[in-house]
Amino acid sequence: MEVGVLYSGGKDSTLAALFLDRFYDVTVLCCSFGVTDDHQHAAAAARAVGFPSRRIDLDRGVAETAVERMVAEGYPRNGIQQVHEHALETCADREFDAIADGTRRDDRVPTVARSLAQSIEDRYGVPCLSPLAGFGHEAIDALVADTLVVETGPSHEVPKGDYEAELRALLAKTHGEQAVEEIFPDHVQSRVTGRM
Repeated sequence: MEVGVLYSGGKDSTLAALFLDRFYDVTVLCCSFGVTDDHQHAAAAARAVGFPSRRIDLDRGVAETAVERMVAEGYPRNGIQQVHEHALETCADREFDAIADGTRRDDRVPTVARSLAQSIEDRYGVPCLSPLAGFGHEAIDALVADTLVVETGPSHEVPKGDYEAELRALLAKTHGEQAVEEIFPDHVQSRVTGRM
């Protein structure tokens, strides 16, 4: 059976792929709106840990709507959630036997509510898996420390193939760099560069 794992190249999505590798043939899915080429960072991380990757093109209109929502609300949470749900649905409408992501128990955004997972399963006929849903931040960090080689740093310095990079770029293009600084708080993120 084949599972498509939404993949940013970070520690969470990589750990989710590793968990599922025992039961499925894993293909990691590097989703892109075509705003930047940051999906290539995710593909490089996939190569570093030995997973085949595939680029999945998402609807740029969804990213544009999410950016406008972020501007109107003054924060990124609901826009990122909207984009993640679009990516899950886009990937569910493929040839995979299941889809998955790297969302964790402690995540504020994106999340996969039980109702969303059930809705995707009902509409597309594929299981929607979140293998890290029961793991908190400290447990994830402990597993990663024994398993993966990870680069960490401020989100604007550590390139990944996630939605945030493309949303930041689109926001800067449409509303200026100042809007990016106001809407997106800087935080530490990770990029996987290999296995231990």
